[in-house]
Amino acid sequence: MKLNFCTLFNSNYLSRGLVMYQSLLKHCSNFHLYVYAFDDSCFEYLNSHNFEHLTVIPLKDFENNDLLRIKSQRTAGEYCWTCSSSTIHYSITKYNLNHCTYVDADLLFYSDPHVLIDEMRDNSVLITSHRYSQEYDQSSVSGKYCVQFITFKNSKEGMLVLNWWKNACIEWCYARVEDGKFGDQKYVDEFQSRFSGLCELNHLGGGIAPWNVQQYSFDSINGKISGTEIKTNRKFEVVFFHFHGLKYYEKNIVGLTGELYEINKSVRSIFYFPYISLLNNAKKTISEKIQNLDTNGNAGIAPYKPLNLFLLIRFYLSGVKHNMKNIFGQQLKSRIAHHHFFYNK
Repeated sequence: MKLNFCTLFNSNYLSRGLVMYQSLLKHCSNFHLYVYAFDDSCFEYLNSHNFEHLTVIPLKDFENNDLLRIKSQRTAGEYCWTCSSSTIHYSITKYNLNHCTYVDADLLFYSDPHVLIDEMRDNSVLITSHRYSQEYDQSSVSGKYCVQFITFKNSKEGMLVLNWWKNACIEWCYARVEDGKFGDQKYVDEFQSRFSGLCELNHLGGGIAPWNVQQYSFDSINGKISGTEIKTNRKFEVVFFHFHGLKYYEKNIVGLTGELYEINKSVRSIFYFPYISLLNNAKKTISEKIQNLDTNGNAGIAPYKPLNLFLLIRFYLSGVKHNMKNIFGQQLKSRIAHHHFFYNK
């Protein structure tokens, strides 16, 4: 079965989008990706390369009166969230697709996503849970489910859910908590109570992310990454990793993710550092065609430098000042585990 995907990004995410597409090329036997280019530079680059399994759609073709009406009322990020459901709807209706999966541009695939779509069987909508580690559970704010990978079939059931979600996002989609809503994501929590034909993804390899990676151990053998759920010893093949929160800063510093999450050395070496290398290579490739384009997104001045002796001493003294029990370095170990700033080599 041919898999249909759609995503959206601007030139600041162009390297991520390109790397994600290349990972699909490597691991997915039959697919097509519809990219909604959110600025002219992004459209021009993708359109000029005539990628075999990719169709790029400019904003002028995609934006309708409803979206244009509310665009000025949303931040750039909020507008992207507003548009996620509309890109799925446009892809299905414009190109007469039997299904479409929205994917975030900062995903990387490590094996064939067919195994995820196959779980739907006769259902019309596939949703993926955050699977938060207990200490990072943000379900009450961000929702149980993540928009990162969400599939709708072109069926009566599927389009009923999609149209409701699309209209809800146009009506309200902001980066704040209000009346049980948050962005486009908390709406997904309502799908199962409002509609039938829903399938919640069971495969643990679909949706590895900084908020749940603490629950697993990983091995990389001959290019294939396998995981084991520590609590149950359940084994699985990693299908995709969501590199949420990865940022490039000035002075050649990269932050892997938010400081909230603990990321161990194994996860950094298996997932993060190879991904950064792919992004750097993609940026070089893009710069050969379009120079002076910030394809990795400059997040400004980093809040911290990579670890050095001065910073370790600073963290240690801060911990001791907070509580004398930290004199033996307990808090220092925690700060190191949550410090994700490195020089981009």
